[in-house]
Amino acid sequence: MTDSNPSTKHRAIKAVLFDLDGTLADTAPDMVDALNISLTQFGYSTVTLSQQRNVASHGSLAMVRAALPNANDDIQRQVQLALLENYEKVNGNNCDLFPGLWPFLSLLKLNDIPYGVVTNKPARFTRPLLIKLGLDKQMPAIVSGDSTLYSKPHTAPMLLAAQQIGVSCQHILYLGDAERDMVAARAANMQAGLAAWGYIAPNDDINAWPTDICFANSDELMKWFTLQLND
Repeated sequence: MTDSNPSTKHRAIKAVLFDLDGTLADTAPDMVDALNISLTQFGYSTVTLSQQRNVASHGSLAMVRAALPNANDDIQRQVQLALLENYEKVNGNNCDLFPGLWPFLSLLKLNDIPYGVVTNKPARFTRPLLIKLGLDKQMPAIVSGDSTLYSKPHTAPMLLAAQQIGVSCQHILYLGDAERDMVAARAANMQAGLAAWGYIAPNDDINAWPTDICFANSDELMKWFTLQLND
């Protein structure tokens, strides 16, 4: 665990917001399944989960471009549309929270700390997935990529989530696994926590991201949050 911004440690954390893909839930297996169905439909070779895992956090078009770097824009867009259609069918089939996060959510519930999601994932995928995971009724804040006019790194979805959850931004910990997550959290005056267990590529320079605190795994997150509760 790395505390990059000690000035934030005195903020009382009264709510936690998560990015969805690559932070709260390991959605890559379903997304890669949908991609492979689509690639097969268009006559292309399939890809492996390991090839695509670190791309999954950046959305469907990024996954298609990584799989078909030499295809023209029109083909990439067609495969992307197929991916979205196929993902709707497999969304949640092989998805679970990352290790240790179910106990963390239990800790939050035990201490009456509300939690929710701010994701760039479209609402047509977000809520059905949370329903499958049994989390939709546990979250007072669910903000998708199309819930506002802008998506992360814009602050609009962050501010909407703070309004929904009823906690001022300075008392919210936002956990994400991408630079845009850290930028959005900082800009909204939330505490920016990097989920280093997520879909981070080897060439991502996470030290250059505006992160307040970096958690290598959920154990570090649990220990840090327990200290906050006892402080």
